[in-house]
Amino acid sequence: MSESTNAHTRIPMTSNTSAQLSPAQLPPAQARTLSHTRAVTYHGYRRDDGLWDIEAHLHDSKPAPYEVPGEKKWAPHEAIHDMSIRLTVNAQLVVQDIAVAMPSTPHDDCVSTQAPMQAMIGCSLTSGWRKAIEERLGREKGCAHLRELLFNMATAAFQTVQGTFAVTNPDVPPPHLGKCMSWGFGTQLVKRRYPTFYMWPEKKK
Repeated sequence: MSESTNAHTRIPMTSNTSAQLSPAQLPPAQARTLSHTRAVTYHGYRRDDGLWDIEAHLHDSKPAPYEVPGEKKWAPHEAIHDMSIRLTVNAQLVVQDIAVAMPSTPHDDCVSTQAPMQAMIGCSLTSGWRKAIEERLGREKGCAHLRELLFNMATAAFQTVQGTFAVTNPDVPPPHLGKCMSWGFGTQLVKRRYPTFYMWPEKKK
């Protein structure tokens, strides 16, 4: 039986090691060398004018020198992708404004994808958000990495804007219900937190 060590604990490697770990802890890794780092962060802000800013940032780098032949070269840990998005939304999570910055991209052509992002103004983060992104920015209409950032700005907004999880209409469940296993309409969590909507699809039949 071999052993592997991480920064905090020493855990024997057995056939059922993963079953012994807490949900917040990955199994110890095999010997390996870092090849790439992608850091993605989201921040939510309440503005003084009553609106809300949701910001997303993506940073790609490599631990060794990197080159796209005929295009660009990067030093170790230098940003290959460095891009940010700011969505300004109202209390109903409708996009009022959008700003994009792309200070580092692997190809100079990539910056042309900033202008089409304005098409997301007026879209709602609560309903049909991913569909709206694909319709307006999908495939050759936009940037794959900017789309990836946009997708998860909705859940960041839910955590930021006060009242998002409140029940405002007894006939309409909050937008996060039915969107994941834990918040499924038939779960004990929904029965406990939102009893009105427990087994809601069945009740509506």
